[in-house]
Amino acid sequence: MRIVLPCLLWLVTLACGVVNAEHTNNWAVLVSTSRFWFNYRHMANVLSMYRTVRRLGIPDSQIILMLSDDVACNSRNLFPGSVFNNKDHAIDLYGESVEVDYRGYEVTVENFIRLLTDRWTEDQPKSKRLQTDENSNIFIYLTGHGGDDFLKFQDAEEIASEDIADAFAQMYEKKRYNEIFFMIDTCQANTMYSKFYSPNVLAVGSSELDESSYSHHSDVEIGVAVIDRFTYYSLEFLEQIDKTSNLTLKDLFDSYTFEKVHSHVGVRSDLFKRNVSDVLITDFFANVQNVIPDDNSGKTSGNNEDIIDLAIQKSQLASKKDKSSQTPKPKEPASSIYFRTASSLNKNITDAKNNSNEGLMTVLLIILVMLGLYTTFKRTPKKETAKFSL
Repeated sequence: MRIVLPCLLWLVTLACGVVNAEHTNNWAVLVSTSRFWFNYRHMANVLSMYRTVRRLGIPDSQIILMLSDDVACNSRNLFPGSVFNNKDHAIDLYGESVEVDYRGYEVTVENFIRLLTDRWTEDQPKSKRLQTDENSNIFIYLTGHGGDDFLKFQDAEEIASEDIADAFAQMYEKKRYNEIFFMIDTCQANTMYSKFYSPNVLAVGSSELDESSYSHHSDVEIGVAVIDRFTYYSLEFLEQIDKTSNLTLKDLFDSYTFEKVHSHVGVRSDLFKRNVSDVLITDFFANVQNVIPDDNSGKTSGNNEDIIDLAIQKSQLASKKDKSSQTPKPKEPASSIYFRTASSLNKNITDAKNNSNEGLMTVLLIILVMLGLYTTFKRTPKKETAKFSL
C-alpha cells in the first residue's frame, strides 16, 4: 500500500493540470546609468547588447533602451554620429536605426522602477512601457559605476539592490514575467543581486564584493576606453549564436575566466526553477513566435477578417476556373463563408474541450477507485499468527 499514496498524488497533480507554461515572448531592458564623455565604454556596452538582441530577432517594440546619449554627437568625438566598441571601428553601434526610449535626464531611478512595475500615469506612451505578462521572459542588462549594494545613476543618485529586489517582487505579484535574466557589469556587481527573493530570477554579475570591473582596451583615436572586459567577452560568446543555436547559459557562464575578465564573475541561480544547463541562450536573447490558443468557448481563435479574406480569394480563384470552362458557379456570400468557417472552428474547439473533460473525469474516476481500494485494504483485519510453545 505504500505505492498507493504516491500514485494518488501523481494522479491529483495530473488532474489539476499543474504544468509550467512555455513563454511566448521575449523582452529586453538595456540600461547605461552613466553620462559624460569619459564613460564612453558604458554607452558602447549597452549599445552592443542592443545590437545583439536585435540581430537575434527581438523587435524594437520589445526593447527598452535607456542611455545618456551624449557620446555620438559629443564635440570630442572624432567620428560624429558613431559609437564603436573596438579600436578597429568594424561596427558602428549607433548607426541610423537606434531607437532610444529614455535618454539624458530621463534615465533616473524612478523611471527605471516605474518601468519594471508599470506604475505610470495614463498619459505614458506605450513605446516607453514594458508591456509584459506572465508568459514573458525578460533580459535586464545594467552597466555603469557601482559599489557594495548600489549602482549610480547619472552621477546624481543611486539605486540599491533592495530597490531592484522589491521591484521584481511587485512584477511577480502582478504577473509581469515568466523568467528574468539579470546581467550587470559594474564594480562589485555581484552585490546587486544579493537581496533578490522573487522566484524565477537568474542573475550574473561581473565582479565580487571589493572587486573592480575593468575596461578591456582603449582607442587612441577616440582617447578613452571603448568597452568593459565582462561585456566584451560576453559579446565574443554571443557572436557565435544564431536563432537556432542550442548553446545554453551554462556555456556562457563557463566561458568566463579570471584570466579574461580580471575579476570573479558570479552567478545566482537558487531562485531559478530550471537548471542553467537547460536554459538556451535564445530563451532570453532571441525572439520567439510561440502562441497560446484562446480556449474561451463561443470564440474563434485567429482573425476572423483574415479568414473571410482568404475564403473570398479562394472563391474568386474557383470562379475564374469556372469561367474558363463556361460553367460558372454562384459566388458564395462572404457572410455565409464567415459563419460556416466560424461554426467549424467553434465545433473543433468544443470537441477539444469535451475530450479534455472526458480525460479529466477518467482520471478522477481512477482516483476514487484507488481510494476505495486503499480504504478496503486498510480496514481488512490482519490474521493473528498462531503461537507455539515448545
